[in-house]
Amino acid sequence: MWRDIAPIGRSASSGGYFRQPWHSADLELRAWFRSAAASRGLEVEEDPFGNLVAWWDGTVGRRVAAEERGGVSRRGAVLTGSHLDSVLDGGAYDGPLGVVSSFAALDLMRDRGIEPTRRLGIAAFVEEEGSRFGLACLGSRLAVGATSWVDAQQLTDRDGVRLGDVVEGPTDGAGSALLEGVETYVELHVEQGRALIDRDAAVGVGSAIWPHGRWRYDIAGRADHAGTTRMEDRADPMLTYAMTALAANKQARLSGQRATFGRIDVRPNGTNAVPSHVTAWLDARAESSETLARLTAAIERQARERAERDGTTVAVTRESVSGEVAFDDVMRDALAARLGDAPVLPTQAGHDAGVLQAAGIASAMLFVRNPSGVSHSPEETAETADCLAGVEALAATLTGLVGR
Repeated sequence: MWRDIAPIGRSASSGGYFRQPWHSADLELRAWFRSAAASRGLEVEEDPFGNLVAWWDGTVGRRVAAEERGGVSRRGAVLTGSHLDSVLDGGAYDGPLGVVSSFAALDLMRDRGIEPTRRLGIAAFVEEEGSRFGLACLGSRLAVGATSWVDAQQLTDRDGVRLGDVVEGPTDGAGSALLEGVETYVELHVEQGRALIDRDAAVGVGSAIWPHGRWRYDIAGRADHAGTTRMEDRADPMLTYAMTALAANKQARLSGQRATFGRIDVRPNGTNAVPSHVTAWLDARAESSETLARLTAAIERQARERAERDGTTVAVTRESVSGEVAFDDVMRDALAARLGDAPVLPTQAGHDAGVLQAAGIASAMLFVRNPSGVSHSPEETAETADCLAGVEALAATLTGLVGR
């Protein structure tokens, strides 16, 4: 499976991946998902937003459901999986490892004669990274109703294309019924840091997701000639931005949190012109909501102070903020014990599992060691032996939830 999908969306120059939602690479991966499901006799459902789930009922599951309700029931269904999209020039493992491992875990369960007593689904949520339409975990948010289609359809990508022009969405005004009856979700993901390296462990268990959010900084100045305009006569928004980026770095380092300006748009973007406008996006994460609020307030305060000196103005828009999500403690402790007291660690990255947990679906996460410690980059990697350990851990977890 990994060999089949490895070339899809890969850049020949950087080795990174460009798997943005509803572009060719993403569509090819979705076709691969359907093929992988069909080869295993799984029924694939798609909701109006593009989320996919491949369902495994099994003979026991069908019989139990028939005895209970005269048909196949979703009550108490278990879901696993992840996402297939990537950030711009991203790594191979973030997302797809969870989907491939889910199919591999199902294969392992079948080889061992496991029959599900409850429906087991393998999910591929769309636009998890927010790399095209700017809202992370968009597919899972729409699936659980955390984001409304009325709002989401107005989102635009970098080319000004509306989401509503790419995805039809629900025609009757309703949301998604894809997760109806799902009680439990388990997501396997490559680790995006160094915690498992430091603990010399192949697999870990997630405890919580840090609060995190995105803020847009619009900094306005005055366009001018780069050669004839004296430095003291300028109203240069690039200076305000540069100071703000340095302030974000300093504030995050001092408090042990995370703050990143990773995207910037400059107008008119000319080499020989002082810019008139800079738009920059801040990604901030912290160990608590209170700490996150203090961090972002300090960054904004320093930006405004610098703007006064530069003769520019700053407008800050909060685009999205997610509070802390603690994963189901019963599942967390059971997974750690089942895996031989595997390390339990928080994550600073957002995941679909966090969205489902916040929506009332008991969720857990498994992390597979990343020996580079690097993610959202072509350098992201995982060793085959660790990936197989992750499959074993996922299969054991799912067997405990649905197996007979």
